[in-house]
Amino acid sequence: MSNTLRRWRATWYPDEYHGWGRKKRYFEGWYFKVIDAAQTQALAFIPGISMDEKGEKHAFIQVMNGKRHKAQYHRFEASLFHPSDRCFWLELGGNHFSRESFKVDLPGVKGEIRISGHSPWPKMLGAPGIMGWYSFVPFMQCFHGIVSMNHRLEGSLEINGQSCDFSGGKGYIEKDWGRSFPKAYVWMQSNHFAGSEGTSLMASVAHIPWLGSHFIGFISGFLHEGKLHRFATYTGARKHLQINDAAVSLSFINPDSELRIYARQTPGVALVSPLSGAMTGKIQESLEAEIQVEFLENGKRVFEGTGTSAGLELAGALELLS
Repeated sequence: MSNTLRRWRATWYPDEYHGWGRKKRYFEGWYFKVIDAAQTQALAFIPGISMDEKGEKHAFIQVMNGKRHKAQYHRFEASLFHPSDRCFWLELGGNHFSRESFKVDLPGVKGEIRISGHSPWPKMLGAPGIMGWYSFVPFMQCFHGIVSMNHRLEGSLEINGQSCDFSGGKGYIEKDWGRSFPKAYVWMQSNHFAGSEGTSLMASVAHIPWLGSHFIGFISGFLHEGKLHRFATYTGARKHLQINDAAVSLSFINPDSELRIYARQTPGVALVSPLSGAMTGKIQESLEAEIQVEFLENGKRVFEGTGTSAGLELAGALELLS
């Protein structure tokens, strides 16, 4: 199969590798968030590949410990990066990642986590993933995909010599690929809403370059009682966003539904992010944020609750998003 055909196939499967034939100014990475049943452990594993403007390549696994407020960046030779062209499967230096499980053997953390009960973003005609028809626009600065909004974990990890059981915990998997992260964006996610086992939230607002100009794009999914409620630029929804030093206030409005969000900022962890394919940027992410959520349908409140162990990022020139 040619690299062109591999990339076209991957368009319909956002969880799979998209970088076939890419040589420079390109990155791709997956984000595995894992929270144990007691919410005492909160980690994120980010495997990926980086190709800078000169074509120099390396692979990586970034590990974030949200409770210890620490992160490690493990660098690998690009030759050790082995993705499948038939499914989401990545082998990287003795570590592997897929929809069904991941196994890591890294300084400070090792073990295997099995994944079940996936909640993927549904495919629709002309919309293979969360980006809708934007998935087919070749010049997008950054593409985004949801592998699973919410799922169950089984297995354990040895973290700094201590065995930590993640069985019965919850996870979330997403990914990004392209040239660079947006110059300004807000992102948040939580699966932990007390008394509402299957409820999950993901929301993002970002500055998007577009044909010599830009627009403020947004995507949100609210999964509740087995139904995913979508709010996005391409669905015609409206958004309102306010940011101050302590919190983010965000609302999305469809003709028959409204999602109101209030996220409190908490101390974050410094992570490395892509700029023109090179992993030279810096962002801050928390895995200890709280997100108050209110969801209404036809003016009636259907859900109200607070998401804990939430991921929250506020990056770049945020004034551009208002």
